[in-house]
Amino acid sequence: MNSLIPVPVLLPLLGAGLTLVLVHRPRAQRAVSVAVLVTVVALAAYLLWAVDEHGTMAVWVGGWEAPLGISLVADRLSTLMLLVSSSVALAVLVYSIGQGMIDDDESAPVSIYHPTFLVLVAGVSNAFLAGDLFNIFVSFEMLLFASYVLLTLGGTESRIRAGTIYVVVNMLSSMLFLISIAAVYGATGSVNLARLHESLAQLPDPVALTLQLLLLTTFGVKAAMFPLGFWLPDSYPTAPAPVTAVFAGLLTKVGVYAILRTQTLLFPDRPLTDLLLVVAVLTMVVGILGAVAQSDLKRLLSFTLVSHIGYMIFGIALATKGGVSGAVFYVAHHITIQTALFLVLGLLERRAGSTSLVRLGGLARIAPLIAVLFFVPAMNLAGIPPLSGFIGKIGLMSAGVETGTPLAYVLVAASAVTSLLTLYAIAKAWSLAFWRTPAQAHELAVAIVAHEQTTDDAVETTSVAVGSSGRWQSDALVEAESFTLQREEADDERRRKDSEAGPEAFDTEDDETLYERELRGASHQLPRSMVGATVALVAASVMLSVIGGPLYGLADRASADLLDPQDYVQAVLPTVESR
Repeated sequence: MNSLIPVPVLLPLLGAGLTLVLVHRPRAQRAVSVAVLVTVVALAAYLLWAVDEHGTMAVWVGGWEAPLGISLVADRLSTLMLLVSSSVALAVLVYSIGQGMIDDDESAPVSIYHPTFLVLVAGVSNAFLAGDLFNIFVSFEMLLFASYVLLTLGGTESRIRAGTIYVVVNMLSSMLFLISIAAVYGATGSVNLARLHESLAQLPDPVALTLQLLLLTTFGVKAAMFPLGFWLPDSYPTAPAPVTAVFAGLLTKVGVYAILRTQTLLFPDRPLTDLLLVVAVLTMVVGILGAVAQSDLKRLLSFTLVSHIGYMIFGIALATKGGVSGAVFYVAHHITIQTALFLVLGLLERRAGSTSLVRLGGLARIAPLIAVLFFVPAMNLAGIPPLSGFIGKIGLMSAGVETGTPLAYVLVAASAVTSLLTLYAIAKAWSLAFWRTPAQAHELAVAIVAHEQTTDDAVETTSVAVGSSGRWQSDALVEAESFTLQREEADDERRRKDSEAGPEAFDTEDDETLYERELRGASHQLPRSMVGATVALVAASVMLSVIGGPLYGLADRASADLLDPQDYVQAVLPTVESR
C-alpha cells in the first residue's frame, strides 16, 4: 500500500511527458490529461480512506533506508488536501477543454497547456506529500515554472506584466527558502521533517526562533498573508479563466499547508500565537476592504481570496485542536468555493464580454443559470448558514472564544466583520451585475463619465453605486468611457441598418433591450463542458455542506494527528522513540 504514495506525483509527470509527445494530436492530449487526473482523484480517495483507517503511511523513494533519500508521507491532512486539489484540478481541466484553450485560441501556444498543467498538478501533489524541506522547495519550483507559463499564456502585455511581478516575488521567496533550508541544515544536519521534529527542539531558543521566522516568511509569501500578499490581486485577474481558477484554489493553499505543517511538526512548542493572530486580523481586514473598493469582479474575488487566508491563519495561530480543525476544514472549503467562483466568472465573461461592474447588468434575466451558479458559492463564501463557509467560520470563532485571550476575542470580532463585509461586497456585485437592468448600467456609465472630474458629489443614478463619495477608480472611469462609446456606436449602427429593429438599446421601459437580445444571441452559447464542469464544482461546494459533519470529524482527526505528531514521526522513522 505504501508503494502507491508516489503515484499522484509520478503519474502527472509521466502524463506531462506523453502529452508533450502528442503535441500535434490535441484530442489525444485531452484524453491523456483527463485519464491521468481521474486516476489521481481515485487514488487520492483511496489513500484518504487508507490513512483514516490504518494511520499515517510513509515511503522512502528509491528504496533508500532512513534517513537517506526522499520521504513521501501520507496522513489525514496531506491526503485530504490531495483529494480536494486533484478534484478541482480535474474540473478546471474539463472546463479549459470546453473553453477552447486547446484548439481554438490562436493567440496562445496552447500545445503546451496540457503538459504544463500536469506539471502544476504534480507540484501541488508533491508539496502535500513531501516529507522534507528540500522536497517542498522542489515542489514550489515546479509550481513556479508551471504557473509562470500558464499565467503568461497568450503573451499579451497585461499577462506578461502580471507574470513578471509574480515571478520576481516568487523567485525572491524561493531564494529566502533556500537560505532557510541551508540554515536549518547547518543547525541540525537534516532537512527531513520527522528528524527536525526531534532536533529543532534541542536548539537554543534564539536559533530556533530565527529558523521559524525564516520559514514563516517564506511560506507567508506563498500564502499571500499580510503584508506579503500585495502581488496577488494584480497577478491573478489577467490570466485565462481556468488558470485564474486553479491558481486561486490551489497555489495559496500550498503556502497555508506548509505553514500548518511546519508550525505543528517542527515548532510545536513555539506557536507564535500573538504574532500570527495579528497577521490574521490584518490579512482579513485589509483584504476585505480592498474587495469592497473594487469595480471588477475578478479583482473583487482576488481580494476576498487574500482576506479569507486570514481565517486559516487564525486557526493555525490558536494552536488548539479546535483552531487547527477549523483551519483544516476551511482550507478544504475555500479551495472548492474559490475555484468554483472563478470558473463562474469565466462563464460570465464569455457570455457578457466583461467582468467590469460598470458594464454588467441584467444577467439574472439574460443568463439565469450563470446567476444561480454565482449566487450559491458566493453565499457560501460569505458564510451564510447552513453552508460550509458558515460551518468553518463558526468552528474557528468557537475555538477563539475557547482560547479566551483578548487578542483571540479581537480575531473573533474581526472574523464576524470580515464575513459581513464579504456579504456586502457580494451583494454589491450581485446588484450591479445581475439585478439591475442594462439600461441602469448604461445610465451609470454615462453618469460616471459626466462626473469624472467631480470629487465632492456622489454620482446619483437609478442603479446601485459602485464607489463611495463619488470617487471612482481609474479603471472604472476607463471602462465607463469605453462602454458608453461602444453602446452609442452600436445603437447608431443598428438604427442605420434597421429602423424597425425595435426600441432603443437602453430604453428602460422596454421589456427586453437590444443589448439583452445581443447577449442572448447564438454567438454567446457556452460549451457544455464549461458549464458541466462549473455545475459539478458548484454542486461539490454544496455537498461540502451536506457532509459537513463527517468532514469536520475528519478535520478533527487530522488536527489530533498534527498536534500529536508521534504517529507521523514513527511512520517515517520507525526506530525513533517517542519523547
